[in-house]
Amino acid sequence: MPSEPRYDSGMNKFKALGFLFVFLVPATLPTAAWLAVQTGWLNLMAWYPLFFLFVLIPATDFLLGHDPVNIAQADESKVSQQIWFKALTLLVLPVQCATLIWSCLWFVDQDLNFFGMTGWLFSQGIVSSILAINVAHELIHKDAKLETAFGGILLTSVGYYGFKIEHLRGHHVHVSTPEDASSARFGQSLWAFMPEAMFRNTRNAWKLEAERLKKLGIPLFHWRNEMLGWSALWVGFCAAFYFGTGWMGLLFFIAQGLFAACSLEVINYVEHYGLERRKLEDGRYERTTHLHSWNSDYALSNLLLFQLQRHSDHHAFPKRRYAILRHHEDSPQLPGGYAAMFVLALCPPLWHRVMDPRVLKFKEQLA
Repeated sequence: MPSEPRYDSGMNKFKALGFLFVFLVPATLPTAAWLAVQTGWLNLMAWYPLFFLFVLIPATDFLLGHDPVNIAQADESKVSQQIWFKALTLLVLPVQCATLIWSCLWFVDQDLNFFGMTGWLFSQGIVSSILAINVAHELIHKDAKLETAFGGILLTSVGYYGFKIEHLRGHHVHVSTPEDASSARFGQSLWAFMPEAMFRNTRNAWKLEAERLKKLGIPLFHWRNEMLGWSALWVGFCAAFYFGTGWMGLLFFIAQGLFAACSLEVINYVEHYGLERRKLEDGRYERTTHLHSWNSDYALSNLLLFQLQRHSDHHAFPKRRYAILRHHEDSPQLPGGYAAMFVLALCPPLWHRVMDPRVLKFKEQLA
């Protein structure tokens, strides 16, 4: 069971350094390549990053347990302004680019069969979802232009740049309502949710940007159309991978981005499954609070994900930097970290058996 939150003055150095663990994620790819050489099992070792992230990490998560410690409110501003926490997220962009280039070169140079190619592309997709999408999610919520630009480039590296617009202007407005493409309904399976979410989120991004430009009196095909700008950058990425490594390189780049985007929607499914904001008498929905997202305070996976799992507090206070996100004991609590829940969501019968009773119990508590 999750622990009661504790409050510390500042953040201890071990936890601050612990956020470096995120860079273990891209390291799983060269580790897999090294293991392939050592064992001779080239195609099997292409799946090693998935074993690390979805078997070893959840097991270690459960062994290490929870981290319910919050930063004391009086110290939040001081901690949030420390350059260390900002620098780590900015560093992810060059690491993501370097990882993609190295991984693509390894992919096209190896004699992988279909099993091995599939494993490597899935592995890179998951690595990109953690490096590019998770960190971009942190950056696009900030006011500094450098951070939002880095966030947009990271999202473009997986071809899901519409998230930058739809997430801020769509998801955070409509979360836990039927209007939100990223909030799964009670009883809905992941496999029904995911394609619908990807289509609606992409469509909504173009629509929201068109509406913004219309209010400014600017035509859709204009340099200030953010979606056109990111689309042009994505085409540039595609061209670079094609001219650098041929058709296989282009396939690699597009496929890893697709798998990364799918992984994002799996996490969206986990974060908001079955939760609802009540509709008020005036037709509007109640204000979003920490009661409208699933929370998880497992220590290791929160370090690996820059505390994304403290998602309840993120939706209550979207601009909080990850270092000061709070654990709320009265938020709906997931029974595991995101890695464990990701695997569970892939099997709808098991997911519903575990999660549906929790949804119903939480709704009873609110009634």
